[in-house]
This record gives sequence, C-alpha cells and structure tokens, in this order.
Amino acid sequence: MSQSPTILSPPADKAAATLTTTVIEARLGWRPIDFGELWHFRDLLFFLALRDIKVRYKQTALGAAWAIIQPVMSMIVFSIFFGKLANLQSKSEIPYPLLTFCALLPWQLFSSAFTQSSNSLIGSQNLITKVYFPRLIIPLSSVISSLVDFAVAFGVLVVLMLWYGVAPHMGILLLPVFVLLALVSALAIGLWLSALNVQYRDVRYTIPFITQLWLFITPVAYPSSIVPEKWRLLYALNPMAGVVEGFRWALLGTSTAPGPMLAVSTVVTVVLLIGGLFYFRRMEKSFADLV
Repeated sequence: MSQSPTILSPPADKAAATLTTTVIEARLGWRPIDFGELWHFRDLLFFLALRDIKVRYKQTALGAAWAIIQPVMSMIVFSIFFGKLANLQSKSEIPYPLLTFCALLPWQLFSSAFTQSSNSLIGSQNLITKVYFPRLIIPLSSVISSLVDFAVAFGVLVVLMLWYGVAPHMGILLLPVFVLLALVSALAIGLWLSALNVQYRDVRYTIPFITQLWLFITPVAYPSSIVPEKWRLLYALNPMAGVVEGFRWALLGTSTAPGPMLAVSTVVTVVLLIGGLFYFRRMEKSFADLV
C-alpha cells in the first residue's frame, strides 16, 4: 500500500517562522560584566527603579516628606550635642547646622542606596526564580531610586543656604561628580552584601549596625579638619570621607579642599566596585537556587 506524502502548510504568521530558541546556561568561573546585555534590559531597569519608588511611598501618611524629616531631625540632634555641647561650631567658619545638613545629603543618599541594594535580591526573590534577566539590574535599580529622596532634601539645603546667606562658588560644577561617587560607593558595597545576603541570611541583620557605625566614622557631624593631618589619608580609606568633604567644598566653599582625601576615596571605591562586580557575577548563577 502506497503512503501519501505529508504536506507541510506554511506558518500563518511570518514572524513565527523567524522565531529562535535561546538556551541559557550557567557559566563557571569568573566572568566580566556584559554591558550589552544590561543595555538590552534598560527598560526593565527603569521599571524596577520606578517600582521601588512607588513601594517606598505606598500607603504612607507623609510620603516624600520623610526625605526631609530624617535629615532635618538629624541636623537638630547633631547641632545640640555636637555643635553646642561639644563646641564643634567654633571649629568651622560655616554655621554648624548648614555644615551638618550639607553632609547629611550625600550620606543619606549613600545609606539609603546601600541599604536597599544590599537587601534587593532577597526582596525580589519571586522575580529571580521565574524569569531570566541580568541580576545586576536589581541592586542597580535600588541605587537609582534613592535619587528621589536626595532631590527632595536638596531643596531644603537651598533654603538653608539662602537663610544663612551662603552662596555656592564655581566648585558647584563638580557636584554631579560627588553625587556619582556616592552612588558608586553604595553600589560597590551593595553588590558584595547583596550576594552574601542570598547565601547567608543573617547578613541583613548586620546592615543597620554597619550603617550606624559608618555614620560616625564619616565626617558628617564634624569636619575632617579635626582629624590629625598624619591620619587623614588613612581616614580617607572610607569612601564617603572624600565625598562628604567634596560636597561641603562644592556647595559651601569650605577651606578644606577634598584634594588627596578625595583621590584616595575614589581609588578605594573603584577597587571595591570592580571586586564587587566580579564577585556578584560569580555568585549570580546560584541566586535562583538559594534565594
């Protein structure tokens, strides 16, 4: 008995004929960052950052006002205990409340971005286990979303500068550089801790302690000029030391130029970022299994 040939009909949709199958496999060893892949998922980065902003202010009574309340209350406390009782006001040519609030802005930007990026993978576990995308987008979006609070609080700083009659100088042109350094520092530390947080869940309990300790070893409540000169380069190993002093210099025109301190802090930040990127990529293949 003869067998009739099978006739294959053409696909109804021409696009179906061009569909390809992509196989995603875990790679072993150390891998560099695929910036082309990150650019391909840039829309996802934007939507995750927008999601973080909406979640932060969802069902809150004061909303974005928290971005103002936190630094203002910290400024008041520092002004009472450090400015008056410790008499740090006499060691600065800038009014102490303004000096402190100007330092609190980059610090709040850093601490918010650092905390959110460190916990970002744990908070996105449902997304990680269901679809594929570059996991680096998650901590990166958390860092970017912190810029909203910074922008809101910056308006208060402008009002304080007008109140005290302090005008910025040409150094303000470098302000975006200091903002970028604060974000990069937060991302660098956040990459290390977010990857460790997936593997060791008790890491998240150390983050508030690290943030609190880091605040007091950063020149926020005091100028770096009170640190003995022979120790300042060692002190600058704190990435935020150069950023905070640079912020004050750019906006308030303080006599303490960041100079070598900023250079050391920048080098430390770059080293931490490169190491964090490679470590994050190495651990990335196990996130879906461990999270």
